[in-house]
Amino acid sequence: MPAEAKPPYRVLSDGLMLAVRLTPKSSRDGVDGAELHGEETYLKARVRALPSEGAANKALEKLIAKWLRVPGSSVSVAQGGKSRLKQVKIDGDPEELASKIEALLAS
Repeated sequence: MPAEAKPPYRVLSDGLMLAVRLTPKSSRDGVDGAELHGEETYLKARVRALPSEGAANKALEKLIAKWLRVPGSSVSVAQGGKSRLKQVKIDGDPEELASKIEALLAS
């Protein structure tokens, strides 16, 4: 992520809202860093699941939970259910979650 780019999340009182650009039907599941899309920064994620009947969204929720090492129940797609650009709500301590994301993107 470029130094001048803003992070791919917004801090909420009870967690974070993470902006994600999802690629379904990929050859693997994974988080591939962050990218600028227009003026917004998005986390790039890919899942093997097909984008039908919410399968890709469920796979994304599991992927983000595993990536951040948080319970799966604390991650949910809040906006963009049928779009590649999604807003994913993560419940928890916002400062702790933000520092985890920053550390993972820096590595």
